[in-house]
Amino acid sequence: MKISGVDIRPGNILEFEGGLWRAVKIQHTQPGKGGAYMQVELKNLIDGRKSQNRFRSSETVERVRLDTKDFQYLYVDGDMLVFMDKDNYDQITLPRDMLGDAAAFLQDGMDVVLELYDERPISVQLPDQVEATIVEADAVVKGQTASSSFKPALLDNGVRVMVPPHISAGMRIIVDVYAQEYVKRAD
Repeated sequence: MKISGVDIRPGNILEFEGGLWRAVKIQHTQPGKGGAYMQVELKNLIDGRKSQNRFRSSETVERVRLDTKDFQYLYVDGDMLVFMDKDNYDQITLPRDMLGDAAAFLQDGMDVVLELYDERPISVQLPDQVEATIVEADAVVKGQTASSSFKPALLDNGVRVMVPPHISAGMRIIVDVYAQEYVKRAD
């Protein structure tokens, strides 16, 4: 489906210059002279390259709809990750780097969504938030206020996040997978 250059939104998948690209960041710019344009940061879904492009309102670009399918994460095999199709129980192996930093948050049995283009996996979407255990947290420095200070903490998956002073080792917290930030204390 063709869309105007100024209708591009973050997360859109575009067919551009012979490849598949995801719009990561957009900025609408209207200079004093000349027409408005959309400055778009694109990330190639196949090889991970990034590109900055300008799209004017008169330009059109092909927006691609990806098929999505529910999978379940099973286990890691070297630098490959094994997933199972929840419909027919077929297994698929994908490289760990397809998930980027989010791969550290995979948990056994986690439900994920694979985005497919022509039956080929393009990306893996994890839940936005997961529960994790604090393994190590720095001590609170006396005199710091709870409202503005955060301290570093190490999660059970090896990821470091900043947490409020009242969080200590052994506690379970909710973490934003893609921003790698503390959200709240788990119930």
